[in-house]
Amino acid sequence: MARKRNLTMNILLVGLLIFVAGCNKQVVKKSGQYPIQPVPFTDVKITDNFWLPRIETNKEVTIPIAIEQSTISGRIKNFEIAGGLCEGEFCSQFTFDDSDIYKIIEAASFSLQTNPDPALENKLDSLIELIALAQEDDGYLFTNLTIAQKNGTKAHEWVGDGRWEKVHELSHELYNLGHLFEAATAHYQATGKRNLLDVAVKAADMLDNTFGWGKLEDYPGHQVVEMGLVKLYNTTGEKRYLDLAKFFLDVRGPEGSDYNQAHAKVVDQTEAVGHAVRATYMYSGMADVAALYNDESYIKAIRAIWEDMVWRKTYITGGIGASGGNEGFQNPYELPNMSAYCETCASIGNIFWNYRMFLYDGDSKYYDVLERTLYNAFLSGVNLAGDRFFYPNVLESIGQHQRSAWFGCACCPPNLARLLPSLPGYVYAKDDQSIYVNLYMSNESKIDFNDSPVNISQTTGYPWDGRVEINIDPENPIKFSLLMRLPGWASNEAMPGNLYHFYSSEDESVSLQVNGKRQNVNLKNGYAVITRKWEAGDKVTLLLPMKPRVVIASDSIKADIGKMAIQHGPIVYAAEWPDVENGKVLNLIFDKDQSMEFVFNPDLLNGVGLVNAKASLAKATTDGGIEYGEEITVPLIPYYSWNNRAPGEMMVWLPYDESSVRPLPAPTIASQSKVSASRMTKSLIALNDQLLPQTSNDHTWPFYHWWPQNNSCEWVQYDFEKPETVSTVKVYWFDDGPWGGCRIPDAWEIQYKSGNEWKPVEAKTEYTVTKDSWDVVEFLPVKTSSVRMKVKLSKEFSSGIHEWIIK
Repeated sequence: MARKRNLTMNILLVGLLIFVAGCNKQVVKKSGQYPIQPVPFTDVKITDNFWLPRIETNKEVTIPIAIEQSTISGRIKNFEIAGGLCEGEFCSQFTFDDSDIYKIIEAASFSLQTNPDPALENKLDSLIELIALAQEDDGYLFTNLTIAQKNGTKAHEWVGDGRWEKVHELSHELYNLGHLFEAATAHYQATGKRNLLDVAVKAADMLDNTFGWGKLEDYPGHQVVEMGLVKLYNTTGEKRYLDLAKFFLDVRGPEGSDYNQAHAKVVDQTEAVGHAVRATYMYSGMADVAALYNDESYIKAIRAIWEDMVWRKTYITGGIGASGGNEGFQNPYELPNMSAYCETCASIGNIFWNYRMFLYDGDSKYYDVLERTLYNAFLSGVNLAGDRFFYPNVLESIGQHQRSAWFGCACCPPNLARLLPSLPGYVYAKDDQSIYVNLYMSNESKIDFNDSPVNISQTTGYPWDGRVEINIDPENPIKFSLLMRLPGWASNEAMPGNLYHFYSSEDESVSLQVNGKRQNVNLKNGYAVITRKWEAGDKVTLLLPMKPRVVIASDSIKADIGKMAIQHGPIVYAAEWPDVENGKVLNLIFDKDQSMEFVFNPDLLNGVGLVNAKASLAKATTDGGIEYGEEITVPLIPYYSWNNRAPGEMMVWLPYDESSVRPLPAPTIASQSKVSASRMTKSLIALNDQLLPQTSNDHTWPFYHWWPQNNSCEWVQYDFEKPETVSTVKVYWFDDGPWGGCRIPDAWEIQYKSGNEWKPVEAKTEYTVTKDSWDVVEFLPVKTSSVRMKVKLSKEFSSGIHEWIIK
């Protein structure tokens, strides 16, 4: 009997699969396909000084770290226990931890395609053996529930008591299998081995027997199985998998939550809402199904959603997802900087989706967004050494942000590791009459164009230099159109739509030559088109005007009013603390009319282009005014490279108007104190940063919290530089109700240090506990070197503090 649950709370046609997996010789061709076909990444060899070192670092550092951390965290052992090799409980933290192993296998498989490594291949075989052992007889594969049922214990609370009980919420059963299908197709294409593909086919057959119209009519709480099934279909030719991918989309909505895009039927959705990774994975799956079924209703929906996202909800870095509360989209133009979420996985999903939109529509605007995301929001997710990672990617910091070696929720590092080695497949594309050049990086490629090999190579200093030389060497003379993307930034368009614009227009235009002869630039959907009969030795020279540009945000983005961003080519820039004498970049003011200088420094941050800008330090005066220091030169660095020289202040949006500048506050007793607490975290700097909230749930500035502690007594402490006489304390509580885990506390008390003893102050006013306002207590003056605030947390919730002032 069919049942449907209400939520409470492709590609790949053959060509795209080839792009992702890298080989087309073993794929069954289908009738449905994208109008534009990918060029397999194995047919493109990157040779440049920007991306090649990163791809090699990914192979030598990031992938081994992912395997090591998965061993330490118990993710690999979960498969051993589920497979009966040993006994024990589920070892790791989340139900989706299986997916990290699948993403690691996918990343390593991509790497094996271009960098054969017998030791790595053997390691993958050992992991696949464990996965096969953990699979149940009917194909079900989900270690959390399998282990619980073996032990006669309860599975994770997200799972429920049996299979699929909470599949549309948080179980992640289908999410894990989606990543399994992607890993299996990549591994099969890389090695020709069926060991993981057989596991995937068995699991997919189980899904097809379980889900569908007239069967279990339910949808995944976290999308990705749709893309995975399309890839599996393209590899095996089994149309049931494609039909199942479409079913999982069509069964979604309208009675679910916008958090996972189940609030409406997918073809009726017009806005980017909810969790950003779930959203972009779903939109990518919709593009895949639209192409293979030639379903215009799908494309109509995702075109509207794309416009909503790009025109209203995308950061200048290409990052998406403004809120950490839902890890996703907020209201239009709600794009805060210091509390920006911009999850690395969301940037990856954004790249996947824009690539598919290009393959369907052939418009360069999708690559403009893809490139912006690739060079900025995505690349920020990993440090230069390849061993530290960002989960959120903020656009402003007072020093509370730092990349981590790993995460409990570790979706981002292996996701990043699988995209990097597949990057060569994004450079070119083709249709029956044209070859598209979409990204500029030095490379050598051999493109099969209508069964006639065409060798194409690029030589360029991109992204620092706009000169691109393209050598065309067909094995036999052949006529086709060469379409070279002219980035929007080279044509006075900061980003598609009107969310951002350049402060001033540039007169310098794109220059195009063929064999040294200047050509008229004929445009088609943002591409310069040259149609001719190409012969060996032909050379195209493209000159893209590249200089520092001032970007201004729409006035609708309140966080960026009176501020400017700096862009040079595809790179967005930031001011960072090591490049200013006192480290105080957040208090600088810039002149938007100034002339800025671009210089390349080979010795800084593995070699980067810098933009030298003039700024002055703003300081608050005692009478409430602002005074400005002498003008200084501030070398701005590429945003992606920040936080590689220790934590500290950073900002992308630079104030140019006095109304938006943040003057350096006058020093206070609190701001000069050493801060400690019962729970030591980097967010302690929030207590005395002099950044004042508007409400208790204000995420604009940093805040300190004790979460997940509750029903306990906690404390924070100021140690003064010298003994001070104090008599007043003000505190502003953090409370992220109704959805978060923090509320205002039950009670609090101020103590001072007398000798080696802590004593309560003699209060002259009552202790109040108030939401969305300051609580103030006055007490008899005491002279002391330290003051402590004791806080009694409520029975069910934790608590936190925005700011603690002492006078």
